[in-house]
Amino acid sequence: MAVVAGLTVLRGIFAVSIELRVDEAYYWTWSKENAVSFLDHPPLIAWFVRFGTALFGDSNFGVRFPGLLAMLVMQAVLADIVWRVVCDWRYVVAAVLMTEAAPHYGLMMAKIAPDTALIPCELLMIWSLVRLAQSGEQRWWIPAGLFGGLALSAKYTAVLLVPAILAFVLVPAWRKRQLASPYFWIGAALALLVFSPVLYWNATHDWASFKFQLDRPPQVSTWSARFVADFIGQQFALVGVLLLPIVLVGASMLAVRGYRSRDPVSILLSTAVIFPLLFFLYRSFSARVGDSWPLLVWPIGFACVAINLKQWRQQAPQSRMAQDSPAFLAFATASGIAFVAAAHAYYIFGSGNYLGRNDPIGKEARFGDVVAAAENKRNEIGARWFVTSDYRMYSMLRWHLRDAVPVVQINERARYIGLPNPALDGAVGLYVAPKDNPRAGVWNGAAATLQAAGQADLAWRGIVYDVYAFQKVTGWKPVFSPAPGDPLYAARPN
Repeated sequence: MAVVAGLTVLRGIFAVSIELRVDEAYYWTWSKENAVSFLDHPPLIAWFVRFGTALFGDSNFGVRFPGLLAMLVMQAVLADIVWRVVCDWRYVVAAVLMTEAAPHYGLMMAKIAPDTALIPCELLMIWSLVRLAQSGEQRWWIPAGLFGGLALSAKYTAVLLVPAILAFVLVPAWRKRQLASPYFWIGAALALLVFSPVLYWNATHDWASFKFQLDRPPQVSTWSARFVADFIGQQFALVGVLLLPIVLVGASMLAVRGYRSRDPVSILLSTAVIFPLLFFLYRSFSARVGDSWPLLVWPIGFACVAINLKQWRQQAPQSRMAQDSPAFLAFATASGIAFVAAAHAYYIFGSGNYLGRNDPIGKEARFGDVVAAAENKRNEIGARWFVTSDYRMYSMLRWHLRDAVPVVQINERARYIGLPNPALDGAVGLYVAPKDNPRAGVWNGAAATLQAAGQADLAWRGIVYDVYAFQKVTGWKPVFSPAPGDPLYAARPN
C-alpha cells in the first residue's frame, strides 16, 4: 500500500507538472464536442476527459485525472481477480506491484489515451466472468456484457478478447449450459446495445471509422525483421526487461494447465493474453505495430503470473525452479519499480536531457512556447484565426489557447466528421506548421496567398526537436466538408 500510494503521488505530480502530449490535447478537443463518435477511436475516452475536466477544470490534472483513477481501478480489480482464484494475499500483492513495475503503467497511466478507458472496462468484464465461473450464477453475463460493450466503446482492439470469451464458453464441459442460458445472449445483446452508438455513427458516415482502422495496408511486400524487432523491443520497454519473460512464461504455463484441465478461468485469462499477442506479432511481420496496441494485454498477464505461480508451487513442491520463482519475480518487480520511480524523478525534478531527440516526453514538450509565439505573431499581423495541416498542432493550438481563437485544419477533414465548423471571421489567418512540412502541398489549388511571418523552435532541455514556421494567409476559404476521396478528406492511421 505504501508503494502504491507513493507512486500514485508521483503520477499525480507528473500529471500536473508535465505538459499534455499532442494526442492528449487531441482527446481534450473531442471532449469539447457533442459528437456520438470520432474517426480515430470510439468516444469513451472523450467522456473520461469530460468527466475529469468537469471536476478539475481545463487543466493538466483535469485532463489526466481519469488516467490516475483508471490505474487504481485496474489495481483493485486485478487484486480481486487474483484473490478469488488463489485466496492468498502474497500473490495479490505480486499482481498489484507488477502494474507499478511495468513502465507503461507505473509511469504512463498518468497519460490519457483510449487505453485509459479500455483497461478498467476490460478487466471489469473479465472480473464478471470470473465471478460467473466461481458462483455458477448466469446473471454475471449481464455485467460482463455491459463492460464488454464499454470496452469496445473505448477502443476497437477490445474485439481481440472475443476468442478468449468463446474459449471460456466452449472449451469447458459447461458449454451446453452456457449456450442455453438466456443470460449469455442477454449479455451479448447488451454489449451490442452499449456499442450501438458507435455502430450508428459509422453506418451514417460510410463506415468511416472502421475503414480508417482496418485500411492499414502492409508497409513491406514480404516480411520485415525490423518491424518484428521493433515490436518485441517495444514490449520490453512497456513491461520491463525482466518482467516481460516472466509474464510470457506465466501465461503460457497457465494456458497449458487450463486447457488440459478445462478450467474456465485459466482458459479465459491465458487466452486473453496469448491470442492478441499472436495477432500483433503476425501483424508486425508486414507493418509497424503501435506501441499502445498491446496495452490491453499485460494487466491480464500480471494476473496470469500470480495465479500460475501459486498453482505451480502447489503442484510441483519439489521443483527448485517453482520454489525459487517468487524470489526472481520479487527482484524483477523491485527493479522495475525502482526504474519507474527514477523515471518520474527524471521528468519531474531533472534538468538534463539524456535521451536527446529520442526522448518520448521531450519531443512533445514545450508546445506552449510555440503556441505563445504563434499567438504573438497572430496579434502582430492582425490575423483572426489559425490554420494548420496537422492534427497535432491543431490540438495544441486549441488546448493552449483554450479555444479563445478559432483553429481549422486544412486537410484530413475526415477527422472532424460531425463536429461544428469553426467561425473564421476576418480575411487574415496564420498558418502554423513544421518548417520542413511534407504536407505543404495541400495548399496547391487553394487560391490562397501565403507570406512568411517568422518561426519558433520546439525545444526541451537544450534540444531542438522541430522548427515551426508561421505564414500569413489571405484569400482562402476552407472546404469544411470535402467528399470522401477528396485529398482534403483523407486521414491516415497514426
